Amino acid sequence: MKTAMKMPRETSDRIAGSYKDPSGFVFMAGQLICRQVNQVYATRYDHLMQSGLYEALAAKHWLVPHAEIDENLTHTSEWYKTLRPEPIHFISYAYEWTGSQLRDAGILTLLIMRKAMEHGMILKDATPYNVQFHSGRPLFIDTLSFEWYDESKPWIAYRQFCETFLFPLLLEKYTGIPVHHWLTMHPDGIPATTAASLLPFRSRFNAGVYLHVFLPASVARKGKTSSKGIGFSRTKMLNLLQHLESMLRKTGRLDAGSTWSNYYDETILGQEYLKAKENIFRQLLSSTEADTALDLGANNGYFSRILAESNRQVIATDFDHMCINHLHAQTKKEKIRNILPLVLDIANPSAAGGFNNTERPAFHQRIKTDLVTALALVHHLAISKNIPLPNLAAYFHSIAPQLIIEFPSKEDEKVQLLLANREDIFDEYTEAGFEKSFEIYFDIKQKVRIPGTLRTLYFMKRK
Repeated sequence: MKTAMKMPRETSDRIAGSYKDPSGFVFMAGQLICRQVNQVYATRYDHLMQSGLYEALAAKHWLVPHAEIDENLTHTSEWYKTLRPEPIHFISYAYEWTGSQLRDAGILTLLIMRKAMEHGMILKDATPYNVQFHSGRPLFIDTLSFEWYDESKPWIAYRQFCETFLFPLLLEKYTGIPVHHWLTMHPDGIPATTAASLLPFRSRFNAGVYLHVFLPASVARKGKTSSKGIGFSRTKMLNLLQHLESMLRKTGRLDAGSTWSNYYDETILGQEYLKAKENIFRQLLSSTEADTALDLGANNGYFSRILAESNRQVIATDFDHMCINHLHAQTKKEKIRNILPLVLDIANPSAAGGFNNTERPAFHQRIKTDLVTALALVHHLAISKNIPLPNLAAYFHSIAPQLIIEFPSKEDEKVQLLLANREDIFDEYTEAGFEKSFEIYFDIKQKVRIPGTLRTLYFMKRK
């Protein structure tokens, strides 16, 4: 809702990545995130608010709602309004999403574009960085991205939409390489010429792929511009948006199971292990009052769901994009609003990026939770990734004050599988070695062996 409010005077710190748009910028006022609207954007902002567009988008949960603050908190001469957006629980980026998440964010962008046209506006930006997943839905967060609509002109953000949404999704569809790999390599989008060179020959027989990828790539290689002198209309714009949406809806689909996507169904440890582990996990969980949790190595989200039962805000991460794709599909289907699935390689988490490495903070700079859970994970990091136990203990200590962690002994079947084709150089990988390493940083509050297994669950608190 649009409401006026006052805030105590605070020093303000501009967000490092908010510098590209003269319409305004995002800044911190104490612990609160605010957005300044500059005078240059005043008439467009007023139209957004007075035309009914803002109310329509906010009512559909498409655009982040905000309150207006009657104070120039930045003390800048270009100030027009200060907005206090609804806080987003966790900030994520498209290179941490699955194809289905990128698809949903792209479809939202197109739906907003169509709704904006009904009110005489369009989107001047069409990038995944303007979308966050919040309360189980994609949510557009750039309130100043709305521009006047001129029916005679093509969509100014069409190229950006293709490069950041459509092309990564098409490359995933035709090559099988997940979108997060493409967007890690091309965080600002994939040029048409690059996409055309990477797509297989058969893809050019798809009319949509030819129209949006190969034709623009051919024009670009010839050094021509494809839009000048070409008449446009509202009908053409609506047809374009509809065609882009239909293409997106055919991407981001689930494929066959991956190495880990059926782990809990097919595990050699069996369902008895899973049930016993769940009972102990619930017991340990009752010892914490954590409001937020990060589930590392979440697999299909079995334990993420348990974490979410008490209305905790939960981030579920796994390096296997198919696991996260399945979890995203399930949270949508079941309308689970407090689990955010993300693709993350713990041994190589998302780094800081953008200009001067300050536009987009690293994963653990952004993600702060009360509790971290690491189940069926330590042996993969310690043995497959060769990360020493003291290093792992220091890592977990740095990211959350409370920890629930599972330690499988070296004799465990899964650990033996990891050691089957390599030399065992892990003399310190013992229960005593594990506890010695972690007790440097944590107090071990509870320790419970899972019956019938060589695995132990621990609940620890940071010293």
